[in-house]
Amino acid sequence: MTRALAAALALTALGCAAHRAPGSCDGVCPVSKIDHLVVIVQENHTFDSYFGRYCGTVSNDCEAAPATDPHGHAPVVLDDTANANYDPNHEQACESDELDGGKMDRFVDSSACGDARNFAYGDRATMQPYWDLAAAGALADRWFQPVVGASASNDMFLFDAAFIFPDNLYAPDAAGHECGFIDARASFDETRTIGHALTAAGVSWTWYAEGYASMRTAEAAGKCPDPPDDCPLGLAIYPCIFDPSDIPAEYYPLYADQSALVRDYVSFAADLSAHLLPQVAFIKGAGYHSEHPGLKTTISDGARFVQSVVDAVAASDYAPDTLVLVVYDEGGGFFDHVAPPPSVDEHPYGTRVPAIAVGPLARKGTVSHVTLEHSSIVKFVEWNWLGGVTGQLGARDAVVANLGSLIDPALGVPEN
Repeated sequence: MTRALAAALALTALGCAAHRAPGSCDGVCPVSKIDHLVVIVQENHTFDSYFGRYCGTVSNDCEAAPATDPHGHAPVVLDDTANANYDPNHEQACESDELDGGKMDRFVDSSACGDARNFAYGDRATMQPYWDLAAAGALADRWFQPVVGASASNDMFLFDAAFIFPDNLYAPDAAGHECGFIDARASFDETRTIGHALTAAGVSWTWYAEGYASMRTAEAAGKCPDPPDDCPLGLAIYPCIFDPSDIPAEYYPLYADQSALVRDYVSFAADLSAHLLPQVAFIKGAGYHSEHPGLKTTISDGARFVQSVVDAVAASDYAPDTLVLVVYDEGGGFFDHVAPPPSVDEHPYGTRVPAIAVGPLARKGTVSHVTLEHSSIVKFVEWNWLGGVTGQLGARDAVVANLGSLIDPALGVPEN
């Protein structure tokens, strides 16, 4: 047996052993009463595009989006039809031009990629499910995508708290790469990840990915999986099938395709029922459940997927000690009126994105104005499960704010 294989098997065994029943503390006990974290990762919308009309109407605790952009353009309506029909350019070069040094004035007028449809606000009928979650839980109105650019580069901050590569430059050398659109592949050093730190401490973690099992089965037969019957595009490509570039753990050889660490989403319900939920769980729906614009993907399909996860946790024995976070990987090229904060390293922030804390441990009915980003999740995980010591990755987890402003203050989670 090779050294790498032995290590991978040890990780798999540890991940299974560290799962435990709700209410028990026979493994690694958290600092707070939050014994389980479930992070649902959706895609490609800004705070204004989803909550611009919520602020100032449903809630006066956050700043309403402007009636026009800085050049006087009026917004279009972002509903299911608009979302399904148009995917804004959201690569780094394009978004940098649109942000215009914080003026936020070129989403329509950029000579490189401006479009009137980039300036869009969701209507109440479409956004009501998310507005309801925000009203009942805690909404962050200063959560920024960690870096200007596309999804994969921003997803990596959920796992590394650091910049790894720009845009969607690489796909992981893992299941599904032959069925995706990214030709170049790359692997990285797993010792710099929160997964490595959790495993070393005996804390269980998993990425649940919709369509993963179908991808593994199809690849074993030398083909790509057939599209699910409910995927509107109806083709054996994204957004109908699993995309490994959505799963940061797949970029690390020791974790890629390990059964305890990357699992199909159908295992989530089974693990809830069998009392096998890991302490830190990330959930990624298939593209057509992620709200990614274009390719016939609707917001409503994504909202139903998110609500099904929230409902499953709420109906389980894990409900009293679980915090659910709904976050968006990046803004997708849509307008937002709030300038990003100064960079904490050489990689500038992108637009604000929606983020909602849900469940009995959320700070109910509040809006957090604390500047947050994906690395804040890493910081919270370190604080809660790794002895209250943050910054262990030596990256943005050392400097960003913690999640306390979204969490019941009685739990004592720091805001910074």
